[in-house]
Amino acid sequence: MTILLKNADARRIFLAKQGLSGPPGRLLGKGGLLQLIHDIGFVQVDSIATVERAHHQILFSRNQTYRREHLADLLEKDGELFENWTHDASIIPSVFYPYWKHKFRREDAAILDRWRRWQGEGFDSSFEETYRRIAEGGAVMSRELKAAEHESGGWWNWHPSKTALEYLWRTGKVAIARRENFQKVYDLAERVLPGRHHEPEVDHDAFVDWACRSALLRLGFATHGEIAAFWDLVLPEEAKAWIDAHRPELCEVRIEPLDGGRPRPSFAFTGFDDLAREAPEAPARLRVLSPFDPLIRDRNRTERLFGFFYRIEVFVPEPKRQYGYYVFPLLEGDRLVGRIDMKADRKAGELVVRRLWLEPKVKATAGRLERLEAELARLSRFTGVERVRYMDGWLGD
Repeated sequence: MTILLKNADARRIFLAKQGLSGPPGRLLGKGGLLQLIHDIGFVQVDSIATVERAHHQILFSRNQTYRREHLADLLEKDGELFENWTHDASIIPSVFYPYWKHKFRREDAAILDRWRRWQGEGFDSSFEETYRRIAEGGAVMSRELKAAEHESGGWWNWHPSKTALEYLWRTGKVAIARRENFQKVYDLAERVLPGRHHEPEVDHDAFVDWACRSALLRLGFATHGEIAAFWDLVLPEEAKAWIDAHRPELCEVRIEPLDGGRPRPSFAFTGFDDLAREAPEAPARLRVLSPFDPLIRDRNRTERLFGFFYRIEVFVPEPKRQYGYYVFPLLEGDRLVGRIDMKADRKAGELVVRRLWLEPKVKATAGRLERLEAELARLSRFTGVERVRYMDGWLGD
């Protein structure tokens, strides 16, 4: 059976799957926060704090009652979340940790080979020493080991402690116990994660099945490439083989592109037509998304579903930027309607709005600007600044 899905219905389903259709003002609490992260899968971590760090903004955009201390508790005290890699550094529910053990094993050989080409032979000579230092001496920060290297004359030429710690973390031998001023504090993984999450093992077939099944559940509909890319745990060929092996559970879905082109074939679980009918409408309010929001992580999918082209221009030389250094997408209802350039000036206590760009055919109506101002006021309070300041010319031409 093939289901033809209108673009508006596809957007509605995907927004619901990504946690953007719930009431933004409903009390979340710590348990609700854990459930939210579980439901969307992961939350990307990034060090840039132009307005707010990515993980905090991603969660706040879904629920304005989100509290940072709840996330810290789940990560650092309860062990119900852990930090590692999906496509990038992310916060992940610890109940998924047994599946990440397969990623650790895959990463081990790949990292050693890649980093050997990068740093040359002998770069890994102190990995065991670094591990032993943590095992015997307890949690450490990279800068603490760097101090010891400086005193002893060094282990090898290029930041040996940092390289060792990153390798041990990326391969699951150590975990991030906490952060101090956003600097990682590393300890043995078995001391960071509760045994109920750290100890279980799953076989390879169960791992592939979970990686594909859980990705499709969180995407709603997807190609085999999108399934593989969601967690970055399996290869596209493995996802394709999983689809072929589970065709009785799946239906083909053809998604109407926003530009009216040919419908794109995807797959979903049977019963998808019920999901399409029951998915709630997204709140009509306007919300500022993080550039690392999972809704827009897959840029090609974002363009097909929302007709919205977005790229981060942090590494683009300023004269060549189309918009700005760190520009935030704007979600209104089920549409991506524009982007905004702004920065939190914490010394001045201001959220400084530099420029707004609305998408073609999206007008700066009085109602839309009121919704934007209300969202910026909420965001400024969350960020800890006192007011919003609009620079001259912020509305553009």
